[in-house]
Amino acid sequence: MRLGQIKWNGAATAAIFEGDTARPIPEYTLAGLISRSEKEGVPLTELAARLAATHRERAHPLIPVHPKEVWACGCTYESSASFRDAEHGTREGFYAHVYREPRPEIFFKGTARVCVGPGQPIGIRPDSRFTAPEPELAVLLGSKGAVVGYTLANDVSAWDIERENPLYLPQSKVYTGACALGPVIVTADELRDPYALEMSCTIERGEQTIFSGHVSTSSLHRRIETLLEYLLRSNPVPSGSVLLTGTGIIVTEESALAPGDVVTIRVPEIGELSNPATLV
Repeated sequence: MRLGQIKWNGAATAAIFEGDTARPIPEYTLAGLISRSEKEGVPLTELAARLAATHRERAHPLIPVHPKEVWACGCTYESSASFRDAEHGTREGFYAHVYREPRPEIFFKGTARVCVGPGQPIGIRPDSRFTAPEPELAVLLGSKGAVVGYTLANDVSAWDIERENPLYLPQSKVYTGACALGPVIVTADELRDPYALEMSCTIERGEQTIFSGHVSTSSLHRRIETLLEYLLRSNPVPSGSVLLTGTGIIVTEESALAPGDVVTIRVPEIGELSNPATLV
């Protein structure tokens, strides 16, 4: 099932997406719907189907969930680890160390405050000259880390700030418009193999495509269940949170984001997440 949110009766409302149309689920956000399904012990898809309106309407997808927390992983693709070490001038630096060691890099990306949905602006910090998109597969979590479903994410990052000093990572990663999510959540029962997805990313500047890249999630170095196991160690992440699984598409400094650029991330099984960039 494809779930998300639309604007309905003036509010963000959960909906079932069917092709180009959506059926609203009145009086619920997606997070609220997940909470009820867990409290009643009813599968989310069953509850959504029962509560959804029978009529269909064309509606632009909003951010599919307003996450309570967003966590992100780094160095889960070899391309990411090697690029970061090259930036620091080392062949076997600590990024390669993180890539090959059992414990993954996991960091706090923020809350719904820093997140935007499809069509909304992603942010460029005014103190950064090299902000880049990081296209990622994202996992929507229920209670105790249960995988509810998957969506697309853009872990927008001010790479030059992290490059200056790795201890500046929070400033590189957490700011207004630093995370885009969407367009919908594909439930885990429908998207059964998250390691067989072809992801692409483009950056358009006016009528020119200044960057194009792609990766298969088959290259993801760590299993999602391993990332979740480490995330939840002594850290009871609340239901309705999101985990970003890392990027395998590397945007170089020559294609650093500028105001007005449009970033589009695509996975056929999930859809398209497109966002303009702006100074924040």
